[in-house]
Amino acid sequence: MSTPPVPSGTRGGGPSVRLGALAPLTRPGWVEAGRHLRAGLDLAVREVNDAGGIDGRPLELVVRDTAADPERAAAAVEELAGLGVAAVVGEYHSVVARAAAARSDALGVPFLCSSAVLDALTEEPTEWVARLAPPQSHGWRIYADFLLRAGRRRIAVAAQPSVYWASGIRVLRDHLAPRGGSVLALDANALAPKSLCDALVEHGATALLLLAGHPEPAVPLVRAVRGDRRLVDVLIGAPAGQPEFASWAAALGEDGAGIPFLRYLPEHPGPLGERVGRELRERLGEAPSFVAFEGWDSVTFLAEVLRSHGTDRTAVAAAWPRVAVEGTRGPVRFSRTPGISVWQGAGTPVHVVDRDPAEPDRFRVLHVG
Repeated sequence: MSTPPVPSGTRGGGPSVRLGALAPLTRPGWVEAGRHLRAGLDLAVREVNDAGGIDGRPLELVVRDTAADPERAAAAVEELAGLGVAAVVGEYHSVVARAAAARSDALGVPFLCSSAVLDALTEEPTEWVARLAPPQSHGWRIYADFLLRAGRRRIAVAAQPSVYWASGIRVLRDHLAPRGGSVLALDANALAPKSLCDALVEHGATALLLLAGHPEPAVPLVRAVRGDRRLVDVLIGAPAGQPEFASWAAALGEDGAGIPFLRYLPEHPGPLGERVGRELRERLGEAPSFVAFEGWDSVTFLAEVLRSHGTDRTAVAAAWPRVAVEGTRGPVRFSRTPGISVWQGAGTPVHVVDRDPAEPDRFRVLHVG
């Protein structure tokens, strides 16, 4: 899949500059996240081309569906490299992004990861990979602080087997334990919703965090806890952001409100964020998630790199710390962060929010990182 032909207003100064893109567009990937990511990527490419492209050459987005499959993502990077892309952008799922990052590093293809947050995106430090989203350790520590401020110290997590979820549990334990908190891990695949509710009662949990996929098993677990009178005082949380998307509200209605999650959007966007948000809403037919803004910011940054440093892959990778652009949520720039093996973006706002129980389509900011 590629972007549509370049608008007639773009001058042709040579062959197109190809940019590879990865997104989960079919199940078992989180299709809604992939659709929002794709909308942001496509909108930014259109705007780049409307403004003259890359030194008169059109920017072409060559999209590949990862379907949340790491092997498929690695194969896509190899294919895109063979197609001559100047860089690869995108992806939402952390374990998939990790596979794409490893293959990009091995092939010498610049990869700007838009949305995945897993700290260990590559095993060893690399010059070829940059990441826009805040690392998981940063965001989930902020979430742990929110739990402590809310008086929630006996935390249970309903988790599925995954490197990403396991990493999140470690972050929570490491941050909560010295502050008097505890984390009990429950297997979301092995326990039926009723059994999980019994475990919450037995252990005196004051919060349940859903470290599990949506809609299954997250939706049945929410319904079970909401319907259990023994657990009326238990906070349900979803740090990975499942309630951000409209399908969550559609599946759960009022039960899906009041479930705090991490959101990477400012409470009050600036003029650029407002404008891009309106364009994205028109494309999506609904409010854009932070994932859509991540897509737009990623392409906008790479377009400036291609204009200022050329389309050679080595030059693109060398430009990570040398370029800064105005993004929808603040400046986009990259630097080295201790403990992170890739070039890391900084300054993205991190908020804990939920859907307002009185108005589920409205988001409330509960805690600012």
